[in-house]
Amino acid sequence: MTIAEFRDSLKQSSPPSQLSNLLLALWFDAKGDWDAAHNVAQDIHSKEGSWIHAYLHRKEGDLGNASYWYHRASQPISNKSVREEWEEIAQSILA
Repeated sequence: MTIAEFRDSLKQSSPPSQLSNLLLALWFDAKGDWDAAHNVAQDIHSKEGSWIHAYLHRKEGDLGNASYWYHRASQPISNKSVREEWEEIAQSILA
């Protein structure tokens, strides 16, 4: 799947069945369902899952919790807009 195809899937009311949990968490977030995104992300035990978890808590405004998850992800705390960080994470996963 390309980033363009992933973005295009956001026009649908439900996620594509072939999405990995990483992309599923980002999909729910982009659709405005933070709780569903967080529920998926918290069960992904990888650096990429921790990065999504960090992003979600930063977006939520819980910077202390976000900092913990950025550390677990071996990622610097982002100073980008949440939209730019979402794009960066999605592109990294799809690469």
